[in-house]
Amino acid sequence: MKKKLLAAMLSVFTMTLSLFGCGTTNSDSTINNTPSLATDYANSGSGVIELKIWVEESNFDNVNKMVESFKKAYADQATFSITLEAQQDSQTRDKLLADVHNGADVFSMPDDQLYSMISGGALSPVINADKVRSENLEAAADAASYKDILYAYPYSADNGYFLYYDKNYFSEDDVKTLDRILQVANENGKKFSMEFESGWYLYTFFGQTGLKFGINSDGVTNYCNWNSTDNSVKGVDIAQSLLDIVSSPAFTSKPNDSFINDIKSGEVIAGVSGVWHAMQVKQEWGENYGACKLPTYTCGGQQIQMSTFTGYKMMGVNSYSKHPEWAHKLAEWLTNEENQTLRFIDINQGPSNKKAASSDSVKKVPAINAVIDQSQYGTLQRVGNTYWDACSNFAKTILNGNPNNVPLQELMDTLVNGITASTVQ
Repeated sequence: MKKKLLAAMLSVFTMTLSLFGCGTTNSDSTINNTPSLATDYANSGSGVIELKIWVEESNFDNVNKMVESFKKAYADQATFSITLEAQQDSQTRDKLLADVHNGADVFSMPDDQLYSMISGGALSPVINADKVRSENLEAAADAASYKDILYAYPYSADNGYFLYYDKNYFSEDDVKTLDRILQVANENGKKFSMEFESGWYLYTFFGQTGLKFGINSDGVTNYCNWNSTDNSVKGVDIAQSLLDIVSSPAFTSKPNDSFINDIKSGEVIAGVSGVWHAMQVKQEWGENYGACKLPTYTCGGQQIQMSTFTGYKMMGVNSYSKHPEWAHKLAEWLTNEENQTLRFIDINQGPSNKKAASSDSVKKVPAINAVIDQSQYGTLQRVGNTYWDACSNFAKTILNGNPNNVPLQELMDTLVNGITASTVQ
């Protein structure tokens, strides 16, 4: 998921996860007592099934096609009034948990919102869980699950990042290592770009080092040994590598939102981003648009594969929907093979459905192939609040060249202490 999908909800994440477990019984009981279709229809009062969907406004045309086909498919069973409301995926959790009783029946959300949604009792577990799980990529289904219970319907597997590059400058061999990418960019007076100050992107240098990081069982605090002095790759090795990388004249740290403008200006010829920029990159670079997994980088005298946080999007069903059976049927319809294929055709989103993802048309899109290839070196984003500021502060020090000459071990100790700090004040 993009960094913008993360930072805005951290306070909600901490608050709700501290209550984790309180809402799951509520959610489970909602499904266990789901009325039959006949009862659901009878309880609609007017005889019309009214359902509300939250999706991003830019996807309205695409989702409306799915809604119309849903109405047609079930026309002999009910009359529907289905409305779409604009809601940014990044804010779905905040909006729903603030007033779950008046929230949408079905809503789009990124996977990092799952746990707090469950904690708040907002998610009704998937009814046809075995069927939905079998139809989607295992990692996508796992991202929508907690304790082996599937809580949402996956529909995209492309919310990660990878390398874009201009084939005018780079061969396929050139983009295998960051050293070579920086060399080529420098020789041409150009730049390699990434959002270095973001913990979402900074993770790329740590994920494949053998060092450990993750969220504790309390769902709030983190564990981390990125300052290790015992592993084959030590914390100070990574710190030194990062100092070397950012000192290159060809390296630039820019907000991901400026990526396309930097390509348009001709400044950037390679960079780290995601599929949300694929159409614009293709428009700028045309047939020279390249995308692949992230490169390796030099660390402690060896080449380390750059890692990624992986991300998925899914449709959730509100536990308090007045028509839970129909809400589930609609969510499953919006995320089935046919509509994941339609979503790919219309807005170029990478499917999580196995059959849709393996289609020839999907395989021809470099960005989607790149994010799928990179996912083997990725980790689901499950982190506590303290991670973000600690990484940002560390990255700023590195970008400035460690101006106070702080010993590298001390830099890494400070980073880890910040990441693992208690949230209790």
